[in-house]
Amino acid sequence: MRFTSLKWRWLLGKLRVLSGKEVCQILEKHGFVEKRKRGSHIAMQRPTAGGTVTVPVPDHKEVRTGTLLSIIRQSSIPRSEFE
Repeated sequence: MRFTSLKWRWLLGKLRVLSGKEVCQILEKHGFVEKRKRGSHIAMQRPTAGGTVTVPVPDHKEVRTGTLLSIIRQSSIPRSEFE
């Protein structure tokens, strides 16, 4: 569900500033495993009934907000885990 209207913004908490390693730790708590690391990105994977979900995570000191929102959307993990 997307909350694009301003009246819904107060329902959402503010995302923390997370590093790539911290994002990977959150993903690992939800069944993802590090599949490979190449350059500055880590590929995290989780098997599902319909196939495999792969989420690329940048191995940076600070992951940008838009990138973090994309990781949340791709992984189907609740946003509250990243707040």
